[in-house]
Amino acid sequence: MKNLISFMHISLDGFVAGPNGEMNWITLDDALFEHVENRIKRNQAALYGRVTFDMMEAYWPTAGDQPNASRHDKNHAAWYKQAHKVVMSKTLQNTGMSDRTIISDDLAEQIHLVKQQEGDEILLFGSPSATHVLMKLGLIDGYWLFVNPIILGAGIPLFNGSVGRTPLTLSDTPKTFDCGVTELKYLVK
Repeated sequence: MKNLISFMHISLDGFVAGPNGEMNWITLDDALFEHVENRIKRNQAALYGRVTFDMMEAYWPTAGDQPNASRHDKNHAAWYKQAHKVVMSKTLQNTGMSDRTIISDDLAEQIHLVKQQEGDEILLFGSPSATHVLMKLGLIDGYWLFVNPIILGAGIPLFNGSVGRTPLTLSDTPKTFDCGVTELKYLVK
């Protein structure tokens, strides 16, 4: 069975976006991009909330084709194009496209079906609202966090109090990048 892993950039004070959803505070560098690319290329599935999916669809399908595309853009665009996209949405229609599945009802049951498919894990990219719903349902198996060297003071929290105490196990040694970001990986006990 696949593990559902929440992949998030987070501020030191626990926010995944600013008060208006802004993410311009996220610190990135080539080493971090390469590290993430090496991990996600092992995965053939990604889970998104509708808002994050819309942002991804607006950029990644053609990002690697642009004349000024970075190596990261080319690599991630290639991965995105072949990845199966699972989208939690009450407004999107299932278009019959083979590279995506829209989940609009029976969320727990549908996520369990996705977890039964081949592979080790499914990565939940960003999507704080979807993450909160999945946390409440007890469907998240782990957290892959990139703690950024900033205190936002306000914004959208990763842990919003919708779930109670949740014991975690550190699954890997924390890794720090030259840009100041620290990677932490936890599994739910």
